[in-house]
Amino acid sequence: MKKKSVLSLVFALLTALLFSGVCTAGTLSDIVKRGELRVAVQSGAAPYAFIDKNGEHAGSMIDFTKGMADAMGVKLKVLDFDWDGLIPALLSSKADILAADMTPTLKRALKISFADPWIHVQPCIFTSTKKSYQTIDDVNNPDVTVGVLLGSTGETIAKKYLPKAKFKSYKGGGRMIVQALIAGHIDAGVNDDLAVLTVLPDFPPNSIRLLDKRLGQGKDPLSFAVRHESVNLWQWINLYFSTIRKNGEYDKNISYWLEGTEWKKDH
Repeated sequence: MKKKSVLSLVFALLTALLFSGVCTAGTLSDIVKRGELRVAVQSGAAPYAFIDKNGEHAGSMIDFTKGMADAMGVKLKVLDFDWDGLIPALLSSKADILAADMTPTLKRALKISFADPWIHVQPCIFTSTKKSYQTIDDVNNPDVTVGVLLGSTGETIAKKYLPKAKFKSYKGGGRMIVQALIAGHIDAGVNDDLAVLTVLPDFPPNSIRLLDKRLGQGKDPLSFAVRHESVNLWQWINLYFSTIRKNGEYDKNISYWLEGTEWKKDH
């Protein structure tokens, strides 16, 4: 009887594992059957995702998702949401993938699963060249108002390292903070360095500068995300990036969108 009980338990566990595999295998097969990959983005976050001069979605992450759709043999559908609507859109199955400049955190990972990081960025403080701030301590002052993106990791880091400052939160991409700074609504801003450096050429020359000292204890990862149950899609995304890192497509994307400004002429 004991041997039969053990065998029954093993059989039950194997059945559960197989059933679990069937349950979690839906997302990728559903995408293929549907013929469409639905991706949630926040447009306005150049160079990651934005609406270009032709009224089309463009950016580094957009090109990556186009590559994913091509590899799946399906069409790409890009869905725009505010920052605070991205995770709900994914959880409600409006989107299959969340493609935003989002940093994996333990709190966010309670709701969604992050793929392996596709890039690392450095949080920074930027200000007007008219301001005399030189150090973090200069900005960490009750008389200084700092602009951040609502719900972003940059907001969390800024409030941690600049506890004495006042804050204004903005919805949209990093361009919103730079515009607020130029308009005099804030004294400084916090965002990742790539996003800031990319938009600076669009504003008056020598109007904005970055403080030499970066915020935080190192670079922050950015990752695509899926629902917890979409295990096969999570694995597929990791395989996709592993593949394009080998065939040169990854380097081509980074060189065009994040290391140069040629894309501004095209988009």
